[in-house]
Amino acid sequence: MVLDKVKAILAEQFDVDTDSINAETNIEEDLGADSLDVFDVLMSIEDEFSIEIPDEDLESLKTVGVLVNYIESKI
Repeated sequence: MVLDKVKAILAEQFDVDTDSINAETNIEEDLGADSLDVFDVLMSIEDEFSIEIPDEDLESLKTVGVLVNYIESKI
């Protein structure tokens, strides 16, 4: 469920098909996200899951799988 929601957010943000996103997808390298894109995505994720992602955690959230695990640990 978390993975599906994250994939939907990323697909909308980067105008890609959800099927092209998986747990190994690197948000910056595979989706072409710059720092502003990453910030926008994380704001959407915070809103969707009612969590707060501290700035010091941002650096470690590089792949979809790591991001999903992080979200699941917070909800």
